[in-house]
Amino acid sequence: MSPARSTKGFDEAHLRALLEPLAGHRALIGLDVDGTLVDHAGIMDPRVKKALHAVREAGHHIVIATGRSLNTTLPIVRVAGVSDGWSVSANGAVTTKITGAGDDDYEIVETVTFDPEPALRAMYQAVPTARFAIERASGGFIGTESFDDLDFGIQAEPASIEELFGAKEVVRVVVTAPDIPLDEFARIVERAGVSGCEYAVGWSSWLDMSAPGTTKASALEALRERLGVDPEHTVTVGDGSNDVEMLDWAAVGVAMGQASERVKSYADAETLSIDDHGAELVLRHLLSADPR
Repeated sequence: MSPARSTKGFDEAHLRALLEPLAGHRALIGLDVDGTLVDHAGIMDPRVKKALHAVREAGHHIVIATGRSLNTTLPIVRVAGVSDGWSVSANGAVTTKITGAGDDDYEIVETVTFDPEPALRAMYQAVPTARFAIERASGGFIGTESFDDLDFGIQAEPASIEELFGAKEVVRVVVTAPDIPLDEFARIVERAGVSGCEYAVGWSSWLDMSAPGTTKASALEALRERLGVDPEHTVTVGDGSNDVEMLDWAAVGVAMGQASERVKSYADAETLSIDDHGAELVLRHLLSADPR
């Protein structure tokens, strides 16, 4: 995959022009969570929620697409008021149909698992002091005893590194080293020669690994085919390194204003930052593309 182009800053007229061809069509809209729909304190602005609801009411397909686990994706779905839509979690490894507004109103329609041992061993050899955990297809987590926080929305069950090496039905591996600066951690990951998986480093010293070929884009493409949406009627919005594939995949990929230049280079346009509710701006322009 190669970068689409440099967006060269926010240009609302350019963004509007890219979205205008969607007028009269039902679009598939893939939306990242952290840094896109919610700020880094986990707060969704009421204006973003209102715009989400309006776009859904207009008949477009809303897909919440995130690196979060299913357990921490579903609360965002509820906050967003998505009661008839889709979510893609664990960076594309888990696809879920939302069937109502209740906590249990969802159906997992696809999971993509892999053997985590080679990549996990490579990272353990590179940085044995890190914290390691795996997410199972069922949604549960096991992690080394040092993984004692609630980043997954549930407490990870304690496990030895050897138990993690032998785990089956794994949809995601997480490696985090909060005491190592991000730049240094990224270099460690690169030198480790992680192979046999897809991987992305986040805003902090946090590494997600999933099955080969599994990204937010691969899950969105499967949904596009399932829903019968034309490839030219796809929009994505994101800000992180795990969003570059879906920004490149969409007919209109939009990078958040605070995204890195590398992430922006994969997008077709740039919107405002999370602090200025950039996702709301994209959604408001999409309202002019009411398929009804």
